[in-house]
Amino acid sequence: MLTLKRTSNNKIMVIGLFGTCGTSTWRIPFMTAYDAAGISYFNPQVENWSPECADIEARHLAKDEIILFPVTAETYGLGSLAESGFSILQVLRSLKQRHLIIMIDPLPDETLRADEKLFKESQRARTLVLAHLSKLSIPNVSIVQSLDEMYECSLWVVQNAKDLAA
Repeated sequence: MLTLKRTSNNKIMVIGLFGTCGTSTWRIPFMTAYDAAGISYFNPQVENWSPECADIEARHLAKDEIILFPVTAETYGLGSLAESGFSILQVLRSLKQRHLIIMIDPLPDETLRADEKLFKESQRARTLVLAHLSKLSIPNVSIVQSLDEMYECSLWVVQNAKDLAA
């Protein structure tokens, strides 16, 4: 079993579960596993979203020690693709060490071809973001290929994090 990591100010580490929202269920197995392991997380996907939720999300994106950011194939993901840049910027500008784990499915799901224009725009945006990500060389930004790899990477970061508040 994992032990809960704390920062130097004795704050419990939090994993922010960002990325694809809407009707996506990708967070459920992560939350179940994190609950079982005693790992704290923030889930921005709420049943009744309100404008106040935007401030809470922004605070977590700016402060959580580990940010997970998958852009799955189940959505066009245009908003999430744009947000991925803000996530990277937040990690780079932070005064403490933080970790971003990002995964982008290279293509939207074929069921989204009903709107061919949006499908192609999503495909183009995914290709551009992945190309830019491939050029990054930042030690605390991990680019993974699957949700399974994302989960394993998040556990590795929790287990091996030294002092994230330094």
